[in-house]
Amino acid sequence: MRLAILDRGHKLRHKALLALIRVASRRPAPDVVKTLLYRGDFFGEPMSDLFQEVMRGPSPWSVGDRELMAAVVSKTNECEF
Repeated sequence: MRLAILDRGHKLRHKALLALIRVASRRPAPDVVKTLLYRGDFFGEPMSDLFQEVMRGPSPWSVGDRELMAAVVSKTNECEF
């Protein structure tokens, strides 16, 4: 399910960032980025902190190994992120 509010419900500074992403990449910002920015205090910031800890925190796996695993899982799930 995709929420339409993710296309229009952002604060001005987030709209500017999404526009910059669209200009720089010549594609709309991925939905995951829109989700993290929308109500960031409720979902985005805690989830970003978790992502940072999982991908960069202490682990027997190197950062490269974790990034590669994330890319393989995303590809397998047909997720462009």
